[in-house]
Order: sequence, then C-alpha cells, then structure tokens
Amino acid sequence: MNIRSLTRGDGVVIGAAVLLFIASFLDIWDIESISDSADMPNAWNSGPFLLSVTLAGLIGAVCIIVARGLPTAPKVLGIDLGHFGVVFSVAALWSALGQIFDPASGIDNMGQGDSGIDAGIGTILSLIATLILAAGAILALTVPAFKAPLVGAPRPAPQPYGGQPQGGYGYPGAQGQPQQGQPYGTQPGQPQQGQPFGAQQGQPQGQTPPPGAAQATGDFSPFWFAVPVPRPLYAEDGSPTPIAELAPGTWYLAVEQRGPGLVAQTQDGRRGVLQDTTGIQRG
Repeated sequence: MNIRSLTRGDGVVIGAAVLLFIASFLDIWDIESISDSADMPNAWNSGPFLLSVTLAGLIGAVCIIVARGLPTAPKVLGIDLGHFGVVFSVAALWSALGQIFDPASGIDNMGQGDSGIDAGIGTILSLIATLILAAGAILALTVPAFKAPLVGAPRPAPQPYGGQPQGGYGYPGAQGQPQQGQPYGTQPGQPQQGQPFGAQQGQPQGQTPPPGAAQATGDFSPFWFAVPVPRPLYAEDGSPTPIAELAPGTWYLAVEQRGPGLVAQTQDGRRGVLQDTTGIQRG
C-alpha cells in the first residue's frame, strides 16, 4: 500500500475515523434525573448504535483508504471499493442524525411525557465525526483541492558541489532516459538539426546505413515527463472515471503512445492514459 497515493480528502477521512473511534467510548445518553457518577452506555453497549453509526463509519473509512492505496481498487458486488466506502460513510451520517433526534429510540413513545433521555457527548461527537467523514469522502471525488496528494514527492538529496546527481526512478537524468530539453515527440536515434535524414547518431555524415538496418524513427521509447497542472489519468479500457491524478512537480514514465495521448505509469505502478498532453515537460 502506497501512502503517497493518498489525497487531502483521504486525510480528512482518516481524521474523522479517529474522532469517531474516540466518540464510541463516550456516553451516548444524557439523563438529567441521574447523577453524574452513574455509568451511561457507550456505542459498544448499544447494538443499533454500534452497527449503524460507529462500525458503518469505520468500515466506510477503511474501504476508502484501502481503495486509494492499492494499485487497482477491488470491487464489492460490482461497485468500486472506494465508492462502496462513500455509501457507508453517508449511511453512518444518516444514522447519527436519527440518534440525535431520538436518542431514546422510541422509549418515550411507550408512555406519556418525555423519558428524560437526551443525546450524550458520544452521540454528538459521533454526528460531527460522520459529518466530516462523509464530507471528506465526497469532496475527495469532486473538488480538485481535495484531490491533491496528501504527501508530496520526496526531494532528491543535495549533491556536493560539482557532483552529478545519481539517476533513479522518477529522475529524468537516469541512464537510458532522454536528455533534458529534448522536444516532445523526438525519439532517440532520430536525426538532429543539420543531420541528413536517415543518418544514425554517431554515424559519419554521408555514410548510409547498411541494408536491413533498423530505423528508430518510427519506434516509441519510454521517457519521463511532468505536467504543468493537475491532470486526470484514465483507465486503459476507456472508462470515463479517472484512476489517478498526475500532480505538477512529479516525474511520470510514459510507456506507450496511445493516439494523441500517452500511457503513463505512476510511482505506485498504476497505468493509465493521459489524454491531455499539452504543455508537458519532457525530462
């Protein structure tokens, strides 16, 4: 599981889940006629509250985080695990609202008058936690600001004066990668400016390649690139739902040309189609 794939919205979901877990140990009832020293039930002492609010919210948060951290999100009953978690989060909020409006769960309807049972601090905090949880789950899918990475890409370690940085994954100067400043669409082995067409790099001008020599001009070579603004990465099967979002300041590997777009690979191994390649910076 790659935590670098988590977004700001996922961070809100994690915080809300922690608050909901803490609220589950607090009193869900507040009865004025009983002294403060009396033991009140918490969520773990109430089956309906535990299942419909606490566990529903925690299960929803786990589904959202697991789906985001895995290279390919699994499905439950044909539904994406992340979307399944959003449904659980909203259901937990709905149940928490019911506990606020009727904490006695119908006991006050058995006789005349009020039962004297009000919502306790555990119920109130559970409502706040599920509200934040549902909001974070929905905003992470709809608002670009909440789609931004929660943890930024690691910066390369500073090199000694005059030293050359070592190549590695995500670094455009790695061995075998295109040189910085090479125009997008120019493949290794293509003739440079002023070089006759058909001549290979390192081959003297005026000398033709031997018969049967491979021409590299029509082949695609993987290269590193960065996007100027956040851009969605779509599944290779043509699904309209983005599987990831490419963030500026991070290098991604283009592994294949797909029409006007590129098949890109993220640091956690996910592959998808970048449809908008305008303004990308090639490493």
